[in-house]
Amino acid sequence: MTSPQRDSLATASLSIEPSCQVEFGPGRIALLPELIATTGHARAFVVTDRGLRAAGVVERVLKTLDSAGIEYTVHDEVAPNPSTGNVDAGAARARAFGPAVVVALGGGSVLDAAKGISLLVGNPDAVAADADHLWEAAQGLPVVAVPTTSGTGAETNGFGVIEDTEACRKVYIGHPSVKPRIALLDPELTLGLPAPATAATGLDALVHGIESLASRGANPFSVAYATQAVAMVSRSLPVAYRDGSDLDARAELMMGAHLAGQALTLSGLGLVHGIGHAITAHTGTPHGVALAAVLEEVMEFSAPAAQGAYERVARAMRLAPPADGDWAGAAVAAVREISGALDIKRPLRELGADRALLPAIAAGAVADAVTKNAPRLPVEAEVLEILTRTYERR
Repeated sequence: MTSPQRDSLATASLSIEPSCQVEFGPGRIALLPELIATTGHARAFVVTDRGLRAAGVVERVLKTLDSAGIEYTVHDEVAPNPSTGNVDAGAARARAFGPAVVVALGGGSVLDAAKGISLLVGNPDAVAADADHLWEAAQGLPVVAVPTTSGTGAETNGFGVIEDTEACRKVYIGHPSVKPRIALLDPELTLGLPAPATAATGLDALVHGIESLASRGANPFSVAYATQAVAMVSRSLPVAYRDGSDLDARAELMMGAHLAGQALTLSGLGLVHGIGHAITAHTGTPHGVALAAVLEEVMEFSAPAAQGAYERVARAMRLAPPADGDWAGAAVAAVREISGALDIKRPLRELGADRALLPAIAAGAVADAVTKNAPRLPVEAEVLEILTRTYERR
């Protein structure tokens, strides 16, 4: 049996900043008005999407603002995979509304778009396509994040992933000033989330934990967050998927996803996300579904360089010690079992990825910034081989 990987701290130098104020618990949405007041603003620009409006979640939140007499306007035009144009349109509305706190109410797409909108308001001459050049930009508006899914952990960091439709690639838009000041985590807001969305967002959180443990940027802080995240998400996600009304499972899943976000913010991610971003950019596949398509295959590819990390994954999942000592294989098998229970894994040919697209997806994955954190750095031919296997899988 191998022992967990030990990294020397004798020459390490770390600087860690707390991410934000966290308010967690059922019913905590009632605190939103007083939390807004702590930002120094009395007006709110609420960024959300039409699905949450139709589900009644937005109206529930707006009632808390009405009761406190807070002036607000609602921008509910965020798309499932927000584009640069989508963010530009939201920024134009926010500029017209004037000084306010940005309340990001929704899943990862909404939170990412809201951070981009906030940054563009603080930089009146900029557009979202300037994302690569905005990291040294002026300050954005303060952001209060209210996640309604348990997946991205976007409330823990100051960047968003949006789609540049002209270049057919994902871009990272962000700045330290748009890292949410407050994360309001109310698991009751996730009770109405449909099972497929629970699976896709929860699988994203699980991948965050796994990739954070294996990342080249992993450190003792990120490992602590990621280990707890893997334990909580792997345990609660199948339960929440089967019974969306189980508040205990929803609460544990939300906390696990948040801890996974804390981990990835410190460590970076890896090849699963690099490939996932490229699949989504070329096919429009939901992020979590794109990750599920290649998760086990990338873990198998990475295993020679990630034995210690995958042992931590397996132990966090409380797996029995494997008879052959292959902790990495046990972790891959457990992840495969979870994907099967969620009915989320699909071959690429079912996700709109024509075989002719595979080389472009491979090139995009290798070029993606997150791939540089992978424990085993791939070349395009190796990524293409992974994609071909997942394309042909029956």
